[in-house]
Amino acid sequence: MSEAPLLSLDLPGIRKVKSGKVREVFDLGDRLLFVATDRISAFDCVMPNGIPRKGEVLTQISHFWFDRSEGWLPNHRLARANDPLPEVLKPFEAQLAKRSMIVCKASPLPIECVVRGYLAGSGWKEYRQRGTVCGIPLPAGLQESQELPEPIFTPATKAETGHDENIPFEQAAAMTGSGIAEQARELSLRLYRFARDYARTRGIVIADTKFEFGLYEGKLVLIDEVLTPDSSRFWPADQYAPGRSQPSYDKQFVRDYLETLTWSKTPPAPALPPEVVERTQAKYLEAYARLTGSTL
Repeated sequence: MSEAPLLSLDLPGIRKVKSGKVREVFDLGDRLLFVATDRISAFDCVMPNGIPRKGEVLTQISHFWFDRSEGWLPNHRLARANDPLPEVLKPFEAQLAKRSMIVCKASPLPIECVVRGYLAGSGWKEYRQRGTVCGIPLPAGLQESQELPEPIFTPATKAETGHDENIPFEQAAAMTGSGIAEQARELSLRLYRFARDYARTRGIVIADTKFEFGLYEGKLVLIDEVLTPDSSRFWPADQYAPGRSQPSYDKQFVRDYLETLTWSKTPPAPALPPEVVERTQAKYLEAYARLTGSTL
């Protein structure tokens, strides 16, 4: 693995408006430029070294899903994956290649739109304690990682630091307006089912995912990344078996390594050893290849 990860980015002459855990956002006047770096976080801490090409995977998988859903679900994208960059960005072409997206200036909803199709993570923990997931009652006797009778919509607040907090649908509706919340729920469930069914044909189980929506010119549009290994729980279908936790196409190797350390899970985070970086990169690239049928 010879390439170096892109951990930060500045574009001289172009104003950076936000630097998140993974993305850098730049103002292009009437549009925004999203750039996915190779930063990786775990336990809400950004690691000091990243995963080379991870940002390419996140961006290109998002393009893949936008291409397949935009006929019925508007999104914030203004340029497709292979469209040429505008002149102002041409000097930065090498840095932006495959990891950038030009988008409209939508106003994000103040909620995360989470859809769960399988019983995993915090949902499994809550179900064992109370028989519910995010307060939604579920049938008795379900196993860890079992598919739910129907996917459920479990909105959450957005946290700049720390964990997002699950909230009842009624609270989400109070934050966004009931019409917008109902529309976001309907579109989230529809997109999850569409992606779940497609991914099954490619050997991937999408256990759950997180969407973001925004308002643009009075209409609800899908924004940010979509159905990536960072925003979703992807499991290899050929290894899937309910009754236990599943191997996954995301930060599994990073989390597993960090759990072996005597680290407090607060900053500063420890550097990841080369073998963990390489195995994690391979999983991200494999997720892209499995989903799309092509290599990046």
